Amino acid sequence: MGSRLAGKVCIITGAGSGIGRESALLFAQEGAKVVVADVNEASGQETVRLIREAGGEALFVRTDVTKAAEVEALVRAAEAAYGKLDVMFNNAGIFPDEDGSVVDTPEDVWDRVMAVNLKGVFLGCKYAIPAMLRAGGGSIINTASFVALMGAAVPQIAYTASKGGVLAMTREIAIEFARKNIRANALCPGPVDTPLLRSILADPAKRQRRLVHIPMGRFAQGREVAQAALFLASDESSYVTATAFLVDGGITAAYITPES
Repeated sequence: MGSRLAGKVCIITGAGSGIGRESALLFAQEGAKVVVADVNEASGQETVRLIREAGGEALFVRTDVTKAAEVEALVRAAEAAYGKLDVMFNNAGIFPDEDGSVVDTPEDVWDRVMAVNLKGVFLGCKYAIPAMLRAGGGSIINTASFVALMGAAVPQIAYTASKGGVLAMTREIAIEFARKNIRANALCPGPVDTPLLRSILADPAKRQRRLVHIPMGRFAQGREVAQAALFLASDESSYVTATAFLVDGGITAAYITPES
């Protein structure tokens, strides 16, 4: 067990799989008490089981991040169980198959993506910040994306717009609370090899169309993004706030990628 998050209480939404689960496991390994939040009870409980099996401390709170009462109850549960809240990692997100071009994405899909990816982050911050003020400060990590900084010819209009909103909201929160010992940063991963991406890119042609634009020639692993989240959660990033923290294999800096 490490000690980079020793004594810290961390909520991670969307912790039942992908980046969220990898982060929950890593945070617990580094000494955090982890509150696992997910709408999927079975996967959330599995994350808790894995943490406890490895000697860590965690609890599960089923949470629909689009519902204010459930997010408020999540934060209350963290304080009730562990006495405070130090880190809020607003990671839950969706990317429906129907999310495409602005001219053909259904309105209900737009609304659903905004509710989870943007409103969910808003609610997480809304209820976490008062708890952090009671604790004397904390770190907020909001999962945005590299698509918040660049466009794509294969569109995903609702997802892209939601992540751009996360980026803007994070900056404003960071500035507003900077002198109250609360930091806020937007984690911006490139494409990550998670169950979500695998289902989208099961077609080899679709997969290669994206890989060719990544200078490193591969997708990120969930644990690589979790390592970045760990840095932002820890005191090692004590002077880091209001950033778009890129973990993208160089994709946003590329014009032409290497041939081999």
